[in-house]
Amino acid sequence: MTGNPDTPLRPRSSLFLCSATCVLVLLVASIAITGLWVTQPVWVRCGPPIPTADPVRLQAHVRMLSESFFPRSSDDTTNLARCATYISQQFATAGAQVSTQQYRAGTQKFDNVIGRFGPSTGACVIVGAHYDACGREPAADDNASGIAGVLELARLLGRGPAPATTVLLVTYCTEEPPYFATPGMGSYQHAKLLKRTGVAVKAMISVEMIGRFDDRFMSQTYPAPLLYAIYPSRGNYVSVIGDITSRTLIRSVKTGMKRGTDLPIWSASLPRRIPGVYFSDHRNYREFGFPAVMVTDTAMYRNHDYHQSADTCDRLDFIRMAKVVDGLLEAVRTQCKVK
Repeated sequence: MTGNPDTPLRPRSSLFLCSATCVLVLLVASIAITGLWVTQPVWVRCGPPIPTADPVRLQAHVRMLSESFFPRSSDDTTNLARCATYISQQFATAGAQVSTQQYRAGTQKFDNVIGRFGPSTGACVIVGAHYDACGREPAADDNASGIAGVLELARLLGRGPAPATTVLLVTYCTEEPPYFATPGMGSYQHAKLLKRTGVAVKAMISVEMIGRFDDRFMSQTYPAPLLYAIYPSRGNYVSVIGDITSRTLIRSVKTGMKRGTDLPIWSASLPRRIPGVYFSDHRNYREFGFPAVMVTDTAMYRNHDYHQSADTCDRLDFIRMAKVVDGLLEAVRTQCKVK
């Protein structure tokens, strides 16, 4: 042993405590850095105190799809056609230029219904949601809530000055099984058409389940343990989610939404392999190289009635759902200004 024999040795317990403290500090720092990278916090002025979107209209749209047009799975073609007609009428009433894209999936023909605001040419901003359901379920949150949000967004866009950038509100069919993750998805067919015709896309925002909120402790769950240390334990917020290559758009959409609403907004930039990150129509635009993200209430990580018969209209929070639409309106305006 070297050193001064008169120097007392530090107790092993002190050495262990020092080492444990260092490990803890490094762990906390790692979680903090990961959290900042994944969540991309932004500091902007919150939205206006007076809401713009109408909760009563949102509820009426959800009831129409989940009750009057029930069921609306891919083999319920009569009700899906009624959905498409209803959406077309709502777009037209809002002042949109309405068109349909018919495509084939399996042995049947289906329609994407499109409402356009602004110029007929040039780069576009897309907001989309699917109107079909998984099986014979009411599917109020999944995804009548998303369709209701898009229809209310159309009404708000129609009330204001025409956007200088093309805004396409696209409602898709066949998002759910058996066509999910196949070229039979309506959003795949639309993204493919845009790519083939050379249309530039500034941003695509998929509106996927925006009606369920829960203020109870531990009402929010996550697909990975680390996320529990980063995100809230209460399901009282809406999320902007995308893959790790979509960080710029995620931050931009989140910033725009925070300008339009006082609802808490969290974002996540995560690998595609994490369950849920790629579970909606934005996936197909990403596959064709377009910038795309999803706005969601986190689906099955909060809504335990996901793909169940209990996913009914009475379980949705239309006040907070309206706040989501207020945020979406400002996010669209923000994307229209992006060069």
